[in-house]
Amino acid sequence: MGNVSSPRTARVIDLDTMRQRRQAQRRLLRLAPELDGLEMLYHLASDPDTLYGMPLLAWGLRESGEVVGLVPWMETLTVCQELDSPDHGHFFGYRDPETEEIFHAPPEHKVYELEHAAAYFDYEETSAPTLIQQLPDTQGTHALCLASDGESWQLKQVFGWRLYNDGNVESLLVDEKRVEQTPVVAGDACLYAGHSRHATVYYFQRHIANQIKQQDPTTMEALAVMTTPSSSP
Repeated sequence: MGNVSSPRTARVIDLDTMRQRRQAQRRLLRLAPELDGLEMLYHLASDPDTLYGMPLLAWGLRESGEVVGLVPWMETLTVCQELDSPDHGHFFGYRDPETEEIFHAPPEHKVYELEHAAAYFDYEETSAPTLIQQLPDTQGTHALCLASDGESWQLKQVFGWRLYNDGNVESLLVDEKRVEQTPVVAGDACLYAGHSRHATVYYFQRHIANQIKQQDPTTMEALAVMTTPSSSP
C-alpha cells in the first residue's frame, strides 16, 4: 500500500504571532460610562457565600466584539471578568441595585451603544499612542500616588479616564499648582496622566479615600503595609 499524503499544506505556526493576535483581540476600542448605578458583584475566597457590590465605572468594547464591565481596581481600570484573586476577590456577575436583578452578560443597551459609537468614531491606525476618548470619573475615585522610593505618597481625586488607540486606559489627575480656573474642565493644562508622573498608582473608592483622609487606624495600618517597598499588594 502506498503512502497517503494529506491534501493540506503544512504550516509553521508562529506562537509569538498568535499571542500578539490574541492580545490585540482584547484591546479596548471604545468606552461607555455607566450612569444608571449598575454594580459588579464579587466574593472573597475566605467567604465565598457573601457577595460584595462595587459600582461599575464604565463598559468597554474589545476588538473581538466582546463587551466588558470596568472598575477601578488596584493599579488599573480592570475588566470585571478578569478579577480572580484569592486575596482581593473573584468576579461573580452584575447587579441592578434598583431591581436586585443579578445578571452575567452586559445589558443590551450598552452593547448597542458601544457598537454604534465604535462604528461612528472609526479612527485610523497610528503607530504613536493617540488619545481617542476621555471619560469623566463619576464615582469620586481616588488615586494613591507613590514616588519611586515607595515611601512618599499623595492621595488625589481622579478627574477622569483616557483611552488610547493601543487600548490602554490611564487615569487623569489634577496638578493643583497649575490650576488657573475652577472648576477644572477637560482640556485644562493642569490635567495629566497618572503614570506619567507617579511610579505607582493605586485606586480607591470614595469611602476608603475618606477613611485615609480621616486617618482611620485600621485603614492607615493597611495603607502602611501596601506602601512598604518590600510588600506586594
